Amino acid sequence: MIDYFTLISSTDIRLAGFSSFVLAYGSLSFRVIMSSMVKTSIFSLLLLLLFLSGTIFIFQAKAETLNNAGKNSVRAIFVFGDSTADPGNNNYISTAFKSDFPPYGRDFSNQIPTGRFTNGRLANDYIAKYLGIKDLVPPYLDPNLKIEELVSGVSFASAGSGFDPLTPRLGNVISLSKQLEYFKEYQLKVAAAIGQEKTGELIRNAMFLVSAGTNDFVVNYFTMPIRRKAYTISGYTDFCLQNVQHFLQDLWDVGARRIGVVGLPPMGCLPVVITIYADHPLTSRGCVDSISSVAQDYNRKLQNQLNATQIRLAANGSRIAYLDVYGPLAEITSQGRKYDFDEVSRGCCGTGWLETSFMCNPRSFVCPDASKYVFWDSIHPTEKSYGLVFQARRPTIDYIVSD
Repeated sequence: MIDYFTLISSTDIRLAGFSSFVLAYGSLSFRVIMSSMVKTSIFSLLLLLLFLSGTIFIFQAKAETLNNAGKNSVRAIFVFGDSTADPGNNNYISTAFKSDFPPYGRDFSNQIPTGRFTNGRLANDYIAKYLGIKDLVPPYLDPNLKIEELVSGVSFASAGSGFDPLTPRLGNVISLSKQLEYFKEYQLKVAAAIGQEKTGELIRNAMFLVSAGTNDFVVNYFTMPIRRKAYTISGYTDFCLQNVQHFLQDLWDVGARRIGVVGLPPMGCLPVVITIYADHPLTSRGCVDSISSVAQDYNRKLQNQLNATQIRLAANGSRIAYLDVYGPLAEITSQGRKYDFDEVSRGCCGTGWLETSFMCNPRSFVCPDASKYVFWDSIHPTEKSYGLVFQARRPTIDYIVSD
């Protein structure tokens, strides 16, 4: 078995697709020498780094008290998606893309690295507490879960997943279709404990969150030739949105009625994307607008699709809504000082330009104060960033859960 920590902490790391790429670990020094091959030969690096990311951003409640969402009958939360929503399911599968080791979880209770891809809690945890359900949303695959934890909700998400069925296969992670299978299994377990009628009521009144999509573009379409040969970028966007619609229908068929679907973030603002795609990443680390514009087009189509679905199903008790994260995150990264951030284009872990998952490990340098950083690693946001984005989207959450 490969010792990833030893591999990436050695003096010299060589990645295929780069004519010369050197990372000096164990100190703050960082030297990257790129040739013209970088722009066309990024497959190995992206495949390594981005399977576990995807749509980096859901929304994260900063609320610290319970029952802030007003009167509602929501008693459970169910989460599907990628690393923004995975509290540790990948700990229990055979994949390299895990985060159950330090420095992940550094600001979590007791500094426990649970498998969440950040320094503390995920959006799921904040939202669950905001709704008065529980403090932390556990991973469904945790074999130690008791029925009390199951009844109030779990996350089925897997870092690296996506709406395109090809995406999770590339990273050997849990597909959305498999996540849905696990939910059906969940229904049987809970029904055996509390009865079919109570289980049905629990699910009808539960909040469902879905967050995926970035892997489909950054890993699949932009990096691998398979989808590019078959689709234009607009055609691929439509293909992914068809899969979104199919997944929503599947959720509806198993009883979901209150569903929030997260759009894409400004993908061009992710530190790793800036490092790879920017013309001068060493000296000018602004967002890559050409990549973010793809997310804008996707989000516009997604919002229209979700609005149409809500109108069609409203008479049947649906509360289906689009959750915008593009706008809030774009503002945070462009006006960092306004939100007391010192760094908006690199992560807190390591150099912050490339490290994520096993590349961000116990031997990595870590910034002293993550609250000054928008990103925890080169892909995933800090607790503070999640909280700010949620605050901007909280009215939509309130709409979804209101009776």
